[in-house]
Amino acid sequence: MGALLVAVTVLTACGGSGAGATPPPSASTAAGAATAEGPFGGPSAADAPAGGVSVFTPVAASVLAAPIPVPATDGRVHLAYELQVDNILSSPATLTAVEVVGDGRSLLRLDGEALAAWVKPFGGSPGTRDLQAGQGGLIWLDVSLAATDPVPARLEHRLDVAFAQPSPPLVPPTLSATVAPTTVDRTPPMRISPPLAGSGWVDGDSCCTLGAHRGAVSPIDGRLWAPERFAIDYVQADASGRMLVGPATDMASYPYHGADVLAVADGPVVGLVSDLPEQPPGANPSGLTLQQYGGNHVVQDLGGGRYAFYAHLQPGNPMGLAIGQQLRRGQVIGKLGNSGNTSAPHLHFHVMDRTDPLAANGVPFAFDAFTLEARVTSDEAVVQASEQPVPFPMDRAGAGPRTGVSPLSLDVMGYPAAP
Repeated sequence: MGALLVAVTVLTACGGSGAGATPPPSASTAAGAATAEGPFGGPSAADAPAGGVSVFTPVAASVLAAPIPVPATDGRVHLAYELQVDNILSSPATLTAVEVVGDGRSLLRLDGEALAAWVKPFGGSPGTRDLQAGQGGLIWLDVSLAATDPVPARLEHRLDVAFAQPSPPLVPPTLSATVAPTTVDRTPPMRISPPLAGSGWVDGDSCCTLGAHRGAVSPIDGRLWAPERFAIDYVQADASGRMLVGPATDMASYPYHGADVLAVADGPVVGLVSDLPEQPPGANPSGLTLQQYGGNHVVQDLGGGRYAFYAHLQPGNPMGLAIGQQLRRGQVIGKLGNSGNTSAPHLHFHVMDRTDPLAANGVPFAFDAFTLEARVTSDEAVVQASEQPVPFPMDRAGAGPRTGVSPLSLDVMGYPAAP
C-alpha cells in the first residue's frame, strides 16, 4: 500500500501500495499449481495446438503455471496468471494484442495501451509493449467470467506481434499466432477462516490488479516464481475511516498495530522467524537480505499441498510457537507488526504451494464467511490515507455478507470474532 510496500520483484513486495495499479481486465496463472486431482477434475498436461501447419514464431510464449479459477467478491470467477514472452530475434518486436481463448471462445482481448498496462519486459519498465532484441518479459492476465459462465478446460493465446526489421517469409512485418496452450487447474480453492477479526480491514493490494504483489515474480533457484499472486496487505480503518490518527512516522498513529493474527485453519507450524526488529514507520527499509523481507513470520501447513504465510509480525513469539506445533483454526499465532520489508504496520497474508515463501507459487483461497463492508474508491486514496490522517473514501454499493469467495484489491471487510 502506498508507503506500505516497495514495488520490488522479490518476496512480500509489501512496501508500495496499489498506487498506479491497473484495474483488472481479466485472467490469471499460478506457477507450480497443485497437481492433485480434485472433485472438479484436477490438472493434466496441456496439449499442443491440434492440427494446422507449423508457424515460425520469433516471439515465443509460455504460461508460468496453470490458472486456478476462484470466485471473488464481485460475483465473478477469476483466473489470474502470467504469460512469459521472449523475443528471440536480434531486432525489436512490438506486442500489438493478446487474446485469451477458452475452449474456442474469446474470453479476453487486450491491445494497444490496454495491453501495455499489463506488460513488463525483463530488465525494463512496465507499461511498454516493446521487446528489444533478445529480450523477454511477462504479461499479467486476469480472465474474469460471469458466475454462470462455464469455466474452460483449456486456454490458448492469440498473440499479435509487429517486427521492426521484417525478413519475409519467415519474419513478416506482422504476425498473428496461437501460442502457449494450457489446461485450467480445476482444483477448488481452499476454504479458510480470515486471519484477523473485527471490522474495517482494508485489502490494500491483492488480486487481480497489477500492483506490487502480482508484479513480484522473482528468479529464485534458477526459475521464476510468483508467490504473491493472491497475497493481501491488511490495514484497518477506524470508526472514522482512518488508517492513521497522527503522523505516519509515529507507531502510535496506527491503532491496529498489535492486533491478534489468527490461524486460518488447523495445521502444524512448518516455518517460524520471530527475532527481527520492527522497522520505523513512514519509510521503506534498506539493506535487508532476501530472507528478511517477510520479517517475523509463520508458515503453516494447511494440508493438500497448501501453506499459509503470515508476515511482518511483531518480534518475540509471544504465543510460544514451535516448529511442528499443531495450530487450530482461530488460534492467536502472533501480533500484527512492522518487521521486514514494510514502511507501516500491516499483515501480509497469502497461500502458496510450497513451504518456502520465496520459492513458491501463490494459489487462490476463499474465506468461509465475512462481510464486504465497502470498497475504497481508488489506489490513490489508499496512498493518501497511508501518508496522513484522512479517511478512506469508500463506496458501499454492493456491501453485504459473502461466503466462499476471495477478496479483491481495495475491498473493506468485517471478520467474525475468533471461535
